[in-house]
Amino acid sequence: RCFLRAFVAVRAVHKVLSYYLPLVNSKFPKMATLPSTSEWLSVEEKTALRETAERIVADGKGILAADESVGTMGKRLSAINLENTDENRRKFRQLLFTCDESIGSYLGGCILFHETLYQKSDDGTPFVELLRKRGIVPGIKVDKGVVPLAGTSNGETTTQGLDDLGKRCAQYYADGARFAKWRSVLKIGEHQPSPLSIAENANVLARYASICQQNKLVPIVEPEVLMDGEHDLERCQTVSEKVLAATYKALSDHHVYLEGTLLKPNMVLPGQACTKKYTPEQIGEATVTCLRRTVPAAMPGVVFLSGGQSEEEASVNLNAVNQFADKIPCKKPWKLSFSYGRALQASAIKAWNGSDVKAGQAALMVRAKANHDAALGRFGGAGSTGESLFVANHQY
Repeated sequence: RCFLRAFVAVRAVHKVLSYYLPLVNSKFPKMATLPSTSEWLSVEEKTALRETAERIVADGKGILAADESVGTMGKRLSAINLENTDENRRKFRQLLFTCDESIGSYLGGCILFHETLYQKSDDGTPFVELLRKRGIVPGIKVDKGVVPLAGTSNGETTTQGLDDLGKRCAQYYADGARFAKWRSVLKIGEHQPSPLSIAENANVLARYASICQQNKLVPIVEPEVLMDGEHDLERCQTVSEKVLAATYKALSDHHVYLEGTLLKPNMVLPGQACTKKYTPEQIGEATVTCLRRTVPAAMPGVVFLSGGQSEEEASVNLNAVNQFADKIPCKKPWKLSFSYGRALQASAIKAWNGSDVKAGQAALMVRAKANHDAALGRFGGAGSTGESLFVANHQY
C-alpha cells in the first residue's frame, strides 16, 4: 500500500513538471556559453602580451615612471629653480634615457608621458630608441586624469579618458609603445572608499585593460589607495583587499587576459598622519597577505608605486615585502617589483641641478640598483635620501 502511494505521488509530480518545465524554459532560456579571451585575442596576440609583461618584471627588473604631466614636471623643476619649458623637460628626460646601458639590468620598462614619447635626444635619436637600446620596454600613460565622482562626498573620484582610448592605443603601439598605464585613485576616510567609488574605479580599470589588449598593449592596472589620512596599517590592509578583490572581479567580467597584464598597487602602509609606527617587516607581511588574498596567480607581476615614501623607505619596504614572501612555504606566484617615479628620480634631479648630467645619472643608477636588489630581497640599505616625498592628494 505504501509503495502504491509513493508511485502515485511520483506520477503526479512527473505530470506537473512535464507541463510546467517547457513553459519555464521558454521564458528563461538556458544561459549561453560564457565568452573567453580566446574569442577576441588570437594565440599569437596572447603570447606577445604575456611575453612583454614577463619581460618587464624579469630578474628583479622594475619600471621607471617618467610619465609626469607638464604641471607636475613644473613642480619638480621649480625645486631646482628651473623654468617649466619644453626644453628643460626634454633635457631632464634625456638625462634619464642616456644613462649607461647597464641600467637595462635594473629596469625592464619605462612609462612615458605623451610629449616624451615623441621627443628626441640632442643627436636626433628618439627617446623610444634610446630605451630599446638599453633593453627597456617603452610604455605610455593613457588616462586623462581624475574627475569628481557624482554621488559621493569628500572628494572621491573616477578617471577619465575612455572615449577615444582605442584610437589612441592603436597610435601609441604604432609609435613604439608596448604597454600602457591607467591610474585610479581611492581615499581612506571614516566612510571611504564608498562602495560606488570601489565599483566605478574597478569597472573603469577593467574597461581600459580590455581596450589596451585589443590594441596589443599590455595594461598596467593601477588602483592606488592614497596614503593621505590618519588610518593605521590594519585599516589600509582591509581597504586594499576590498579594492583589489573588486578590481579582479571586474577584470574577469571584462574577459581580460590576466597573463598579459601587470598590477601597480600601493603597498599596505599606515596613513601619512598616523601616529603609530610600524616596522618594514610588518608592512611586508600586511602587503603580501593582502595580495595572496586577492590577486590571481595567473597575473605575472606586481610593480608597486612608491606613493610618497622616501627613496629609502620605498627600497626598504620593497625589500621587506620580498623577504616575507620568500619565507612562505608556497612559492609566490608573481614577481614583486617596483614602478617608481619620485623614489627613483628625486636624488637624480637634485644632483643634476639643471647642468650636471653625470651626477644626475650616477644618482639614478644608485636608486635603480637599490630597487633592483630590493625586488630580489637583497637590499642592504644606504645610498639614498630619507627625505619625505609625500604630496597630499597627489595627482600626476
